[in-house]
Amino acid sequence: MPTQLPKFWLAVLYAGIVAGIISTIVQLLLWWTFWDALPSILYRDARFAAAIIFGQEVLPPPATLNWQIMLIATWIHFGLSIIYVIVLSWLIHRLDLKNSLIMGKRSARPSNHR
Repeated sequence: MPTQLPKFWLAVLYAGIVAGIISTIVQLLLWWTFWDALPSILYRDARFAAAIIFGQEVLPPPATLNWQIMLIATWIHFGLSIIYVIVLSWLIHRLDLKNSLIMGKRSARPSNHR
């Protein structure tokens, strides 16, 4: 069993990164399809995420590109994706393959980590 632990954490890391990338792509596609506000909506949401660490001073307009805010928002986004993978894996670890895939599919909705 101890040799399984590093494999588990490596799988969690990979799954969290893949989930974060896929949710970002889906969110960008949805924004691009339904709103004409890209990239300002991306910058706005990045500021919402960065406000978790920096506080309200990053929220005022204009919602322009700020690399420090984008970096913090990216770390928060992928950190939450990895946490979601850990929680989901704990919830489904005793299920058979079919039911665990169903649970994974149900939880694989793009979220807006605000």
